[in-house]
Amino acid sequence: MPALTLRAAGLLDVDSGEIVRPGILRVDGDRIVGVGGPVEGEVVELGEVILLPGLMDMEVNLLMGGRGETGLASSVTDDPALRVLRAVGNARRTLRAGFTTVRNLGLFVKTGGYLLDVALGKAIDAGWIEGPRIVPAGHAITPTGGHLDPTMFSAFAPDVLKLTLEEGIANGVDEVRKAVRYQIKHGAQLIKICVSGGVMSLTGAPGAQHYSDEELRAIVDEAHRRGLKVAAHTHGAEAVAHAVAAGIDCIEHGFLIDDDAIDLMVANGTWLVPTTRLADAMDVSRADPALQAKAAVMFPKARTSVLAAYKAGVKIAVGTDAPAIPHGRNADELVALVERGLPPLDVVRAATIRGAELIGVEDRGRLAEGQLADVIAVPGDPLDDITVTRDVRFVMKGGKIYVQK
Repeated sequence: MPALTLRAAGLLDVDSGEIVRPGILRVDGDRIVGVGGPVEGEVVELGEVILLPGLMDMEVNLLMGGRGETGLASSVTDDPALRVLRAVGNARRTLRAGFTTVRNLGLFVKTGGYLLDVALGKAIDAGWIEGPRIVPAGHAITPTGGHLDPTMFSAFAPDVLKLTLEEGIANGVDEVRKAVRYQIKHGAQLIKICVSGGVMSLTGAPGAQHYSDEELRAIVDEAHRRGLKVAAHTHGAEAVAHAVAAGIDCIEHGFLIDDDAIDLMVANGTWLVPTTRLADAMDVSRADPALQAKAAVMFPKARTSVLAAYKAGVKIAVGTDAPAIPHGRNADELVALVERGLPPLDVVRAATIRGAELIGVEDRGRLAEGQLADVIAVPGDPLDDITVTRDVRFVMKGGKIYVQK
């Protein structure tokens, strides 16, 4: 691709927290080769917008939700091919919303053992379809009857939607080791596990710990020896403490964390992906009364625990748990975090440089020379009004323009 220059009203330096005016970026191939200075090559005039690094969502499920999804019925009616085809649209909407990198955090659907998120990421990287860069987890690893055992969402009878060990249902040290090895063998770049209950499954108390400490340590050992991090669906404060003690790298949700759990996370450098928008966006009005009761307890705590974690110094990255937030509306999580009391600059950092740090890459998250040319534009300063991130006017990923309004 020929060299080109993007010219806008300004750009955000996420490190200094300053809007640099005017916003000039020079791009050659898939990289940013200059910031400010002379205009070179083809010029893309973007007008009165502010340039930001491509945003990152650290918890999505592109193989779930979207057009044609019929809720719980889809778990038994949709084959893997249909799920992948639906995911094409989900990936496109996510990219066009300004999210250029995501973690696809754990399949918990019937696939025959295929890692559909790995395949989706390969197709995107090859340029066959539009979508964000995907860090795939393969199948989420959960015990029988755990929150991420999909048979629990509707209390299916025995042998309905029976999943295999390769598809993530693993019990005991030997099985969890084998399940982790299977995901790694077939392309997973991190491991997702279920440590505690949740809101939308009929599995008892949402904070109850599901895997034993011995099983948790075995999962972490297998992943870390191969250089992969472990992300854990965990709500309960005690379960979080056990997850942190086992060496798990990232807590997903963490709605019920208390001061003691937060202190442990800070001491161990454990990440939090809070998905706090769920507390506002998830409609449980038609759910089973038991699930409604759990939501009534958990959602208010979700609105306060993230601010407590932030103030204590927990490392936070943005994640939505889409499709719990519809695909393409990922920026709603940024808005929710600011509404909870986090400063807009730190929220933008959580969606850019903090996300890059969490996934262990240094080539994205900033508008700087040598970085991947993952660039978006919004109609205003997000440090003054974070809601502008919902109105993305321009999207470039790897030097290729996907949206220009």
